[in-house]
Amino acid sequence: MSASRPSPPEPADAASPGRRRGRRAGGADTREALLAAARSEFAERGYEGATVRRIADRAGVDAAMVNHWFGGKDALFTASLDLPMDPEAILEQVLPGDPERIGERIVAMFLQVWDGAGGGPLVAMIRSVAAHPDAARMMREFVSRVILGRFVGAVAPDRPDERAALCATQILGLGMVRYVLRLEPLASADHPAVVAAIAPTIQRYLTGSLDG
Repeated sequence: MSASRPSPPEPADAASPGRRRGRRAGGADTREALLAAARSEFAERGYEGATVRRIADRAGVDAAMVNHWFGGKDALFTASLDLPMDPEAILEQVLPGDPERIGERIVAMFLQVWDGAGGGPLVAMIRSVAAHPDAARMMREFVSRVILGRFVGAVAPDRPDERAALCATQILGLGMVRYVLRLEPLASADHPAVVAAIAPTIQRYLTGSLDG
């Protein structure tokens, strides 16, 4: 009987000298290492500057682990902020349908996500943003690029950055008043009432004229 052939050693990544040899054992430790690395990279480089490769190298794992655990950069960014939402699921829920009613779908979706989580993660996020510049930078990029920027890109006729910023004033303002300040009657208003009050402004910011 011939001897079994030994497995070849795993090659080191010459382009990434800081990566440890071999792979981190799979499991929760890999996920937590990726989250820690992502928070550092996003804080230092911003959403655009941070790459999946850099995050994986910093965590000491293969870049494929990002897709395995999170499905991609957007979802990893969301997880690093500890927000109870999946950007892709939000887009799939909101984008299909009449573009002239997307404001209604956006407000309804945010209310559904925030109320489903009891508002807790949003309150923690706002407090973190107020106290830490890095957290504020990450949240700005999350709102402007990962979520609202993609809505705007799909329906806006012009001035996408301005439109995304204007939408953010309404969405984040709603979150602050409803879940942090708990200002009545908005804090306890039902979803249809909130949608009816705020969606027309969101819709104008997305698809209407910004010149008056």
